[in-house]
Amino acid sequence: MPKGLKNAGATFARMIKKVLGSQLQRNIIAYVDDIVVMSRNKVDHIQDLKETFTNLRSVGLKLNPEKCIFGVSKGKMLGYMISSEDIRANLDKTKAIITMTEPSSKKEVQKLTGRVAALNRFISRSAE
Repeated sequence: MPKGLKNAGATFARMIKKVLGSQLQRNIIAYVDDIVVMSRNKVDHIQDLKETFTNLRSVGLKLNPEKCIFGVSKGKMLGYMISSEDIRANLDKTKAIITMTEPSSKKEVQKLTGRVAALNRFISRSAE
C-alpha cells in the first residue's frame, strides 16, 4: 500500500476483512498493518499458517519476509503482551496511566481517554 495514503488504515482493514474474514478472531488478529496468527500448538500453527498463506495468495498479496517473525511464543505484539497462555495488557501502557498526574486540561483528559481506550479490552464494563 502506498505510503501517505490518507485512508490506508481503512483500506487495509477492509481488505483484511475480505481476504481473511473467516480467520479473524479465530486464529488471526489484524491491527493497523500487522497480522498475528495465533495457535494452541505447533501442528495447529502450521495449519493456520497454511490457511493464511493460501488466503493471501488467492488474492495476490505478498508479505515482506524481512518483516515476518515466526515461532514466537510470547512477546509484545499489537500493543499487547501475547503468550501461549493468554493475552494481557502491556505493562508499559498500564504504567503510563498509573504514573500520570491528574488531568488539568482538555488535552490531558484526551491523553487519559486515549490511554484507557487502548486497554478497554481488559476493563470490564469499560463502556459504562
